[in-house]
Amino acid sequence: MNKYEILLNVLDHLISEAPPQYKSYHPDLLDLEGLNQARAKAFIHLFFKVRFGLLKFLEREQYITDGTSDAGIDGYYISLEYRTIYFIQSKFRTTRENFETKSIKAEEVLAMDISRILDGEDCYENDTPYNSKILDLKKKIAQIEDIGRYKYKVIILANVSKLTDSKLKMLTGGFPTEVVDFEKSYNTLVYPVVSGTYYNESALNINIDLSNKNAGAKISYSVETKLRKCEITVLFVPTIEIAKIMYKYKNSILKYNPRSYLDLEGKNVNAAIRETIERSCTNEFALFNNGITMLSDETYVNERIGQKGRAQLTVINPQIINGGQTAFTLSRIYEENSEDARQKLFENKEVLLKIITFEESENLEDSKKNQLIEDISRATNQQSAVTYADRRSNDQDLINLQHILFYRYGLLLERKRGEFSDGLRSGYVRLKNIFERSLFIKVCFAVQGKLTESGYKKLFRKVDFESLSYKDISKLDLYYYGILCYQELLSHQNISFKQNIDSHRHYYVWIYVMSKFYRPRNVDDYENKVAFAFDEIEREWDNFNEYISKLEHNRAYIKKVKVLDSDEQKLVFNTNSLKAGYR
Repeated sequence: MNKYEILLNVLDHLISEAPPQYKSYHPDLLDLEGLNQARAKAFIHLFFKVRFGLLKFLEREQYITDGTSDAGIDGYYISLEYRTIYFIQSKFRTTRENFETKSIKAEEVLAMDISRILDGEDCYENDTPYNSKILDLKKKIAQIEDIGRYKYKVIILANVSKLTDSKLKMLTGGFPTEVVDFEKSYNTLVYPVVSGTYYNESALNINIDLSNKNAGAKISYSVETKLRKCEITVLFVPTIEIAKIMYKYKNSILKYNPRSYLDLEGKNVNAAIRETIERSCTNEFALFNNGITMLSDETYVNERIGQKGRAQLTVINPQIINGGQTAFTLSRIYEENSEDARQKLFENKEVLLKIITFEESENLEDSKKNQLIEDISRATNQQSAVTYADRRSNDQDLINLQHILFYRYGLLLERKRGEFSDGLRSGYVRLKNIFERSLFIKVCFAVQGKLTESGYKKLFRKVDFESLSYKDISKLDLYYYGILCYQELLSHQNISFKQNIDSHRHYYVWIYVMSKFYRPRNVDDYENKVAFAFDEIEREWDNFNEYISKLEHNRAYIKKVKVLDSDEQKLVFNTNSLKAGYR
């Protein structure tokens, strides 16, 4: 599955969210043109979901204006937070080649009647009326009380290789213009939604119940560390507030956490958290759960908000570094239930929240701050073991490697455990598109002939990610081919192959041979020809094995194996001993 196919999966999923009455999103199965039109609108939905955090279909649909008499505007969004009105022009292409190469025409951009709408006009210059959604947009703008403080911005969801920035600005009436071309679509729309990192908001508000807190909402404490001064705020917050936060922010709020939310890991812990919420009507959750640790640049608690027994917590740039499983499980319970059921399940149940706020310091290097964060994470993680590989998941070189693997090959390297669980669960990607971090590094070593390294158990203690040469495209191509070889080996379950490979460790030998002798010169041929490489090696393996078993220097590596469906035995070369080399 390439990046464009992943994009189509995401768009089709967004289409499926449309209620039945929105018929344009549900064309007949044989109506290809109708499907393409639905995907074109879903492409704008994707932008709204990622950029503005509009999670529900109906939230997004109200801003879609694409259609007849749409003033050249396919969508819009009015941001109250940033006091900006966004006008969107989108050109979705129905093939991978066109999506990545075909550019929008100047006249298509020029067709945007933004200035006429802002001037209060209801129709085109030829007196043709704008459609109802454009008129609704004009009405909303007119009703903004402080419109004088608002800015305007044009978003082009298309390639514009033939249009310079100055020409674009002229074509859009002088408004600032942002281009989201095919590269940005893959990297800033598709990848974030697959990995659950698609929405960030600087300020986060949490409602607090004061009715059962005799000493006020919080306890605050200043701590002096060797690097900087920190303020610790400790308070109990409603579990439903944490659930809503995680439901909306997903992995975006786990940037410094050594793991993403663990859909496939830590199931016993998740089950215990779920049971305490779902099967208890009282607040045992506050007793049983270790709580959540959050980082914040600024933290405020206001107990005088005009509501009796209520307060509000505000954190700036929040990040959860411990308790991700708790937050994740609460969000899944929230997602799976109706509004009425949510209120009943979460009612009167609270969780301990510890917020660490770093005091501003211009002299503190990012590396030292990250080290302090890592130390805090190591000390506070208690619910499940954090491996050394988990701790290195935020290594910048590994992050860079992850990004370039997706951009160049559409490969999803699982840098953090559970990182793509949302993409899997939603059907955006398949398991075969995701490559686990340790396995990836073993394959990287195997294709280079470093067969001993591919067997390391403590791989993440030894590997230098920069040494993998992620800046060297030729080596990246080699690694990618090795991954395709591994996937090809997994796809074969025939008897003869099982005879030749009686241990998973032998895969690395085959990967080395396939990449050494059968790798095509053109990376575009890798997927089509990797099966040929497998067939060739399987056909020649017995002859190769017989030859290498007779070499004097390999005598120590000869073993006897039973011939399938026979009492006979034969001598074979023991490829399980990876210290052996081929001369």
